Amino acid sequence: MQRVKLDLIDRKILTDLQADGRMTNVELAQRVGISAPPCLRRVRALEEAGYIRGYHAELSPPLLGYGVTVFAMVGLNSQAEPDLIAFEQTVAGWPQVRECHMLAGENDFILKIVARDWDAYQTFLTRELTALANVAHVKTALTIRCSKNEPGVPVDMPAEEEAAD
Repeated sequence: MQRVKLDLIDRKILTDLQADGRMTNVELAQRVGISAPPCLRRVRALEEAGYIRGYHAELSPPLLGYGVTVFAMVGLNSQAEPDLIAFEQTVAGWPQVRECHMLAGENDFILKIVARDWDAYQTFLTRELTALANVAHVKTALTIRCSKNEPGVPVDMPAEEEAAD
């Protein structure tokens, strides 16, 4: 992967694509103020450098029958690297686990889990998650509602004097 030094146009491309990954290259080029061919070259370079990891559609969990979102804080009996990797590999195979983050502190991992209903989550919890040999404890936080769900990261824009260089 080659490293790309991000200029103002690259940052605008990243911001606009993060907001709407379906826009055409022509529309993107117009938004960032360049013509379509160099815009496409920049997008390809950003993809190759790893700044853009992919494109996806954001789906509606409730419309697809997933009415429950749970965050589960998981503590393991062993934090040896092979045990951490084994846990992560197991979690990667569970489609209802949408995110898995290793933590520093009292808990080893936090999982974002979707389920059709509370009973489905409890079944997953007892038959899958707590059934793993290395799981010491699971603390569950059931979400009531989501007031912000903004994927991605903020893209910092350089100061005007930096943008002119």
